[in-house]
Amino acid sequence: MSNPTFLRNATLPTAFTPGSGDGLDRVDIALEDGVITAITPSGSPVPDAATVHDCDGGLIFPAFVDLHTHLDKGQIWPRRSNPDGSFMGALNAVMADREANWSADDVERRMEFAIRCAYAHGTAAIRTHLDSAPPQGAITWPVFDRLRSRWAGRIELQAVALLGPDPLLDRGLVDEVAATVKTYGGRLGGAISVHERAADAIAAVVDAAGRHGLDLDLHIDESEDPASRSLRSLADTVVATGFTGSVVAGHCCSLAIHDEAFAAATIARVAEAGIAVVSLPMCNLYLQDRHAGRTPRWRGVTPVQELRQAGVSVCLASDNTRDPFYAYGDLDGLEVLREAARIAHLDHPMEEAFGWARAVSATPARIGGFAYRGEIAPGASADLVLFRARSWTELMARPQSDRIVLRSGRVIDRTLPDHRELDDLMHR
Repeated sequence: MSNPTFLRNATLPTAFTPGSGDGLDRVDIALEDGVITAITPSGSPVPDAATVHDCDGGLIFPAFVDLHTHLDKGQIWPRRSNPDGSFMGALNAVMADREANWSADDVERRMEFAIRCAYAHGTAAIRTHLDSAPPQGAITWPVFDRLRSRWAGRIELQAVALLGPDPLLDRGLVDEVAATVKTYGGRLGGAISVHERAADAIAAVVDAAGRHGLDLDLHIDESEDPASRSLRSLADTVVATGFTGSVVAGHCCSLAIHDEAFAAATIARVAEAGIAVVSLPMCNLYLQDRHAGRTPRWRGVTPVQELRQAGVSVCLASDNTRDPFYAYGDLDGLEVLREAARIAHLDHPMEEAFGWARAVSATPARIGGFAYRGEIAPGASADLVLFRARSWTELMARPQSDRIVLRSGRVIDRTLPDHRELDDLMHR
């Protein structure tokens, strides 16, 4: 056994403890053999043999959990940008790039780069959506499997098959993709917004998931069109069929522009169906309500506060990074939380704001079924992020580039990979 380590004088948001809450406790945390062994009031006695790190009142977080990413798309902006910043501009650009460039080597190097970024920022678990329509699925899923094995013990990886509404209506194709997903221990997914057969596509994917024993994770209503009502259709289908798997709905943007009565009824139905919702605040702010020469009138995000008040499990996640769907981002869980707080007004009452930090840690860990739990408690792995910031406003004011990341109780090298590493893939 190794000598114990004591993190002295740390500020622990009680939202990260199993009992939850809205407070801040000043504590000492004992670590041994990569595990948290005790959490005691600050000033507790320390064994002579212990290594002591004085946190000087700094906040301590669990490592982040990112429940919705696109590792296979990331970093392609230099060779395939979005011509106008629109959703269709992004979709067409990615389709063209995928057809031209997505070999196994290209996908693997870009995915590895993204995982290294997330690890350096303090992420312990990631779920990625993978474009899976033939022939791409046969290329990307084996790459994912290699990366999952390579990063085991550092980042826990999950994957979801991503299909458009038309492929979802092809039962033979969906069954083929579902078989691949099951082979690699993944989830079944798709993207459904405004479509003349949206309800049929939802019924098809729920049916396929049920027949193959798979969980569901879908892109739903990523649209500014009030006619996009696929979230309600998904909730109705889950309730009507008695589907028993896990169901996650990402984006749900149009819910914010429906009339109040329909939105409230939809939220209640989502709660009844047990569907978890993932908001992607940065990407949705970037894409939604974008029209040339016109300032956007809304922020693109789903009504996360109303969803959580109704008992829906709500997560916040990164989504895309440096690709046509989002030109920025670096898979930093703190950036996601900071921007979500600003975009969706999650900061008042301020004493409750740390509760939203569970949306990038414990809540997605539970919804995703990860082995990593995203909580700080005796017996939990010592996967922690230490900040110099001592309060919510200090934390939100700066990027916290001087944070310390512990994995299994050890300080990791936080050096970020240089974007130049991918220059040869960008055809410069």
